[in-house]
Amino acid sequence: MTVTAATSVTTEQAQAAGLVAPRARTTADRPRGVSLALRTLGPLALLAAWQLSSATGVLTPDVLASPGQVVQAVGELWGNGQLADALSTSLTRAALGLLFGAGVGLVLGVVTGFFRLGEELLDSAVQVLRTVPFLALVPLFMVWFGITETAKVALIGVATSFPMYVSTSGGVRNTDRKLVEAMRSFGLSRWAVVREVVLPGALPALLSGLRLSMTLSVIALIAAEEINSTEGIGYLMAQAQNFSRTDVLAVCILIYGLLGLAADGAVRVLERLLMPWRPVNGRAVVGR
Repeated sequence: MTVTAATSVTTEQAQAAGLVAPRARTTADRPRGVSLALRTLGPLALLAAWQLSSATGVLTPDVLASPGQVVQAVGELWGNGQLADALSTSLTRAALGLLFGAGVGLVLGVVTGFFRLGEELLDSAVQVLRTVPFLALVPLFMVWFGITETAKVALIGVATSFPMYVSTSGGVRNTDRKLVEAMRSFGLSRWAVVREVVLPGALPALLSGLRLSMTLSVIALIAAEEINSTEGIGYLMAQAQNFSRTDVLAVCILIYGLLGLAADGAVRVLERLLMPWRPVNGRAVVGR
């Protein structure tokens, strides 16, 4: 039997058994404009459903204000300066808490991921603290710091430190040990190896941890601004609740959502700048 005949018989047998030849997947070269349009379909559909529900009376103003009323509320709050002041205060809180929390998580992650002694001394304690919900710390922080900005920033810092710690520690542990040993053989100190080899190698994990920390900073900000705030987006929400202003409540909720979206977008930009060789969205081969 020739090779061609054998191949033919094998193919016929495979088809009779219900097997099919796999099709190679191709890359999707979708234009950026089309991709952006597809991403906006979901939010636009939600906005249209919201407007339709308000126009038909399914959603009354005492339940949820219409999109037009929300736009008017934005103009009102921006015109009297309340929205600008609240945004400045909330962004400062979130940024300070994120800077503190991500910094601590980064340092602890490097220490426990690269140094065995650091892992033995610190990892168990950090893992125990990580299982404590950060909302449970609100009463304790109020006792320690009082009703001050320190309590709010500290709460955001604690919430954002653990995602950064876990990602950093895992990324550092996955560094190629042979490469580390090679660099040590050239006379580099441990901290030089961390700076020149370990951190660049763990960059994808670091950016993933930063993305989680930035998203969580917005969630922690909402909780922090419930601690008797006298300024910030949380204060606007409390005032709107007292006066049953569903339009202002919707504005504040949308702002929190946009802050989270902006934080995620900022990390995506960082990924493209620091890792230009990485496929967009981490997908090398995708379907259409």
